Amino acid sequence: MMEKTPSPSDADIGERLRSLRQRHATTLDALAQRSGVSRAMISRIERGEANPTAQLLARLCHALGTTLSRFFAEDAPPESPLRRAGQQHVWRDPETGYVRRAVSPEATGSPVDIVDVGFPPGGRVVFEPQPFDSGATQHLWLLEGRMTMTAGDETYHLHPGDCLFMRLGETIVFSNPHAEMARYAIILHRGHPQTNKGRS
Repeated sequence: MMEKTPSPSDADIGERLRSLRQRHATTLDALAQRSGVSRAMISRIERGEANPTAQLLARLCHALGTTLSRFFAEDAPPESPLRRAGQQHVWRDPETGYVRRAVSPEATGSPVDIVDVGFPPGGRVVFEPQPFDSGATQHLWLLEGRMTMTAGDETYHLHPGDCLFMRLGETIVFSNPHAEMARYAIILHRGHPQTNKGRS
C-alpha cells in the first residue's frame, strides 16, 4: 500500500512561492504582470491567507519559469536518485478536488517529471499556454476511468491504457464528465529553459 503524505499547508505554499519569486529577483508587481494574477492575490497566497487553485498556481509557476511538479519538490533531498512514497508531495486542488502526487526524484538533473493524478467525476481544469514557452511537452497515460482532453483545437476521449502527447505551448483542458474517478500519470519533459528578465 502506498504511504500517504500530508499535503502542503497554505503557509507552506505561500513560503515556497515567496522564496521562488525572491530567488528570481521578481517583484510582486512584475509577477502580477507576467502571470495575470493580481498583486493582492499573490500577496495573500504568500502570507498563507489564500489557497490557490491549480489553474492559478500553474500561471504563477509558469511566469517564474518552473512547473507545478518542481514547485512542490523544493525540499527534496539533493541529488537523491530515490524518492520514496513518503517523500512524494501530495496536493489537492481546492476548486475541483483533484489530487496530484509528485512521484519523480528531484535534483537529479533529469528534465523529466512524473506525476500521479486522481481526477474526480465532474472535474474540469483549464491550463493556459505558458507565458515563457520553453518547448515543454507532456504525455498523459490514463490508468483508470475515462477522461476528455482538449489540446489546442483537438478533443480526445481517453480510455484506460490510452496515452496522449501534448505541448505546453497550447491551451489544455482536463475534463472528467463521467461518474467514476479517473487516475492517470503525467510524464512531463521540461524542454529547454529560457532566461527570464529579472532572474538572478
